[in-house]
Amino acid sequence: MKRKKETLATGIIALLFSQILIKIIGLAYKLYLTNKQGFGDSGNAIYSAGFQIYALLLTFSSTGVPNAISKLVSERVAIGDNKGAYKIFKIAFFTFSLFGIIGTLLLFLFARVIANNLLEIPEAEYSLVALSPSIFFVSITSVIRGYFNGRQRLSVTAKSQTIEQIFKTVFTIILVELVAKLTRNNTMLMAVVANLATTLATFFSFTYIYLYYISKRKEIATEIYQSTNYIPAKIRKTLNKILKESIPISLSSLISSFNKNIDLFTIVRILKKYMTEKQAKVQYGILSGKIDTLCLLPLSLNVPFITGMVPTIAKAVAKKDEEELLKKINFFMRITVIIALPSTIGMIIMAEPILNLLFPNANSGTMLLRINAISIFFAMTAQTINGILQGMGKSNIPLMAFSIAMICKLLSNIVLISNKNIGIIGAVYGNIICNVVVFAIGLNKMKKYIKLKLDYINLIIKPIFATFIMSFVLIFLQIFLKFIFNEKIAMLTAMLLATGTYGVTIVALNLIGSSEKNFFK
Repeated sequence: MKRKKETLATGIIALLFSQILIKIIGLAYKLYLTNKQGFGDSGNAIYSAGFQIYALLLTFSSTGVPNAISKLVSERVAIGDNKGAYKIFKIAFFTFSLFGIIGTLLLFLFARVIANNLLEIPEAEYSLVALSPSIFFVSITSVIRGYFNGRQRLSVTAKSQTIEQIFKTVFTIILVELVAKLTRNNTMLMAVVANLATTLATFFSFTYIYLYYISKRKEIATEIYQSTNYIPAKIRKTLNKILKESIPISLSSLISSFNKNIDLFTIVRILKKYMTEKQAKVQYGILSGKIDTLCLLPLSLNVPFITGMVPTIAKAVAKKDEEELLKKINFFMRITVIIALPSTIGMIIMAEPILNLLFPNANSGTMLLRINAISIFFAMTAQTINGILQGMGKSNIPLMAFSIAMICKLLSNIVLISNKNIGIIGAVYGNIICNVVVFAIGLNKMKKYIKLKLDYINLIIKPIFATFIMSFVLIFLQIFLKFIFNEKIAMLTAMLLATGTYGVTIVALNLIGSSEKNFFK
């Protein structure tokens, strides 16, 4: 039977639902951990410290590699060179399996040095050890995902990511509960097994996608046999292509990831100068375990659109169709603003009730959340601008922007957190400064390379009006419904109705026209 080809729209929808489900499930286990007796903000500090280092090491394989392989494979498949596409996959599989093994060994062997000297959180040592095998599994999984993405099977990536998050949540709850009972709520050991759950989840995600690959080997073999326009290439040349495509994207993601690790390296270290180490770790745990988690949720909704945006931008650039390019830039920027504005304002308005609802046993951090929510808008718009620049072949600009922003973030943390009157809020100010810098540089450079004509009415005025209506409904209903329901039900009902109002207003304002549906074909 002939395989039904996935369209860009179906691929984006699959990834979008996957991202939503992943974030909901991820939030569920984060809520469980934060509210778990004996874990709380102190446990989050240990857990997040280990996970941030792990995420930093994974940046290359989890971002640049699949994107690079996807691009190179799709180029080969497009001209009928399925044999060349498979050769790219084999070389990448072997190469990044080796990189994965090296990364695993480095994290395993230097866990103590990293925990004691870099993080100054000795309890994080065994969390790093528990996470080390994940680097190998994710490296291989990323290559396979890139291969199938290049063959326009985005749903495979969506399913493997969903499976990973489901197993991660299930294993986290089972292992933490088991350790809690055996050790009478030992915080460090609970954090260790919570990170061990991540390793087990990546193994099952790898198992799923590898079995899927095995099931498709006959189909792949047939395609290779029927391959036309095969272009022989030396292994070194092919590997150079993969690295050339992946390095700029990976470095941008690496620096972006390192921006979060600046908090990891600076917050506890600086706060210890005028408070106890335990208090400092709790402050870091509040920021990393709750504030960052909530503020990153909206950004994940933008990822599927960016995945679909880059090739459509690249196509317009290749055709030298400036009118079409401007239409697409305006459309994708508008989608981003439509998501970013209500996410930012809603988080500011509902900060306290959200924390009370989600973290009843550890609900501190209202002011941090309200201030940090400002960064959501700039982070999302910068995310889209950088995707546009990548589609235009200007991947070096996001790299430069993130590099400058990293320096600004580091200096902000050092200066602001050191001020006892500012404290941990200095890290939040640093986040805002960092995202504003990336946004400003990207927008300025984008204007430099094209005659940017933004539709300010649809891009700014209408979304602001819709957000204002949503905010009014949200505040009014939250107050009114408290006389009818308890606080939690009133809040959830108000949020649901306000979101519905926003959606209706967006449609009424015709912010997404029917003519733009062709962008997703």
